[in-house]
Amino acid sequence: MAKKYIDVMDTTFRDGFQSVFGGRVLMDDFFPAVEAAKEAGITHFEFGGGARFQSLFFYLQENAFEMMDGFREIVGPDANLQVLSRGINTVMLDTGSREMIELFAKLFAKHGTTTVRNFDALNDVNNLMYSGEMIKKHGMNHEVVVTIMDLPPGCKGAHDVAFYEKTLRNILDSGIEFDSVCFKDASGTANPHKVYETIAMARKLLGESVHLRLHTHETAGVSVASYLAALEAGANGIDMAASPVSGGTSQPDILTMLHATKGTNYNLGDLQLDKILKYEERLKECLADYMIPPEATQVSPLIPFSPMPGGALTANTQMMRDNGDLDKFDDVIKAMKEVVERGGYGTSVTPVSQFYWQQAYANVMFGPWKQIAPGYGRMVLGYFGKTPVEPDPEIVKLASEKLKLEPTTENPLDIADRDETKSIAHWKKVLEEEGLETSEENIFIAASCDKKGIAFLKGESPLMVRKGKEKDCGEENMAGNYTVVVDGKQYSVQVVEGSGDVQITPAANAAPAAEAAAAPAPAAGGAGSIEIHSQTPGNVWKILKNPGDKIEEGEVIMILEAMKMEIDIAAPQAGTIKTINVNVNDSVADGQLLATME
Repeated sequence: MAKKYIDVMDTTFRDGFQSVFGGRVLMDDFFPAVEAAKEAGITHFEFGGGARFQSLFFYLQENAFEMMDGFREIVGPDANLQVLSRGINTVMLDTGSREMIELFAKLFAKHGTTTVRNFDALNDVNNLMYSGEMIKKHGMNHEVVVTIMDLPPGCKGAHDVAFYEKTLRNILDSGIEFDSVCFKDASGTANPHKVYETIAMARKLLGESVHLRLHTHETAGVSVASYLAALEAGANGIDMAASPVSGGTSQPDILTMLHATKGTNYNLGDLQLDKILKYEERLKECLADYMIPPEATQVSPLIPFSPMPGGALTANTQMMRDNGDLDKFDDVIKAMKEVVERGGYGTSVTPVSQFYWQQAYANVMFGPWKQIAPGYGRMVLGYFGKTPVEPDPEIVKLASEKLKLEPTTENPLDIADRDETKSIAHWKKVLEEEGLETSEENIFIAASCDKKGIAFLKGESPLMVRKGKEKDCGEENMAGNYTVVVDGKQYSVQVVEGSGDVQITPAANAAPAAEAAAAPAPAAGGAGSIEIHSQTPGNVWKILKNPGDKIEEGEVIMILEAMKMEIDIAAPQAGTIKTINVNVNDSVADGQLLATME
């Protein structure tokens, strides 16, 4: 009797890179490994989308569309090249307008995409309808997704088999056209028994002809057991990665799954051990200079308490490492339980996982619910669609007050369509004003990456690749803009990756040296002088007030950026700004003096 064929998607070059390196791998470094994967007989790859879209423009000085073209050229016309798309966000940072969603579909089809895995973190089926329509309109396969996880211990109300059946029935009732169905567990927390029951339910509901997949991560240590449970329940496909970007925060290793299915009735794509071994050896050679964070290779027993997706975990820990507050990681993970429970149980997958992380981080750094992370606040207020259960009314009220927004039940696409900054015409005008070509690719790059996209198109984006295994993780990535004081004079220092020169210039609009030095004692500032310090490491994004400005209590003086979150620095009382002690783009430490007022 012939073994059941199981379609294997190799996630190495998208989710693997995201889960281990935060997506920061240069195409010329990994393309030889793609050739080796092709020679090993792999024909189904995840090659782009998700956070691997922005990371190329933000950190690698590379064009994601050119990377996709190069990938397709290597693997040939018949390979199934798949991308990850976030429903109404597609690969953008925020909800897209309808015309931007169609532009996404048009461009990704143009640049080699065969299949789009299309998910919504809230499992709001309305958020999948228009994007799914555009994916099919432009000739790609649509893999519709139900996002899954286990709730933190002690929580209940969603994310059981009945909830997933309701979501799947909503997809079927909506009339969304799809080619396959995936249950996506970005945190790897769904327990194997629930996985079996969920896939069995889906197989019964969908019939035998529908291609059914499971996607999970090894983060919580149960991925192999979950894949075996899914296969036993009737799944047709699973996702795996190649060492050294397998296991840990990523997908199970291809060799591991080949071993785990020995003696079973499953044929994992006719993959052969010797050829996979050669492929993995080639990949290790290609990535030899890249720093692998230790947490990327580990299974964490804390993850089911959060839950934190593998694809986001290392990106967040790397930012904490850069900020110098990695010691707070366990506290943030523990704080996520309350954030998930009070936020309405959206699945912990992008962008909701980042909302959870940012809010938990804020709760740890500033005190519980003292600040509302903008994304988390907008989610509980309904601006991304309907959460699986109603968020805590107290948190909704707090978010409304902090963000100055009313709750809404309006279709997020209608809100986006009214926003002229999400129109093609707006971004075409921006490109024209910058003297840049107004191609459809450039319009989408600018719209999806905002100022960082413009910086890329102007050749001004940074190269921030974490290479050098011999370097200490805490000191490895020092690229950025800094302000230092030497002999009483303030200088702006730009540190770059690689062998580039270090640029040092007198800081523009620098505060007097006496003000820019270490935080002065209150007496030095005069009677009644008030010092305002940072409560977290971060970067100065905007300065809204100047010395001499009158300011009311609670009015924002400047905005920091930390963990992809805007941190308002507000006046503790009414008064007058005396000094501004930092500049835009400065890196600031926890407790650093930012401003004084009187």
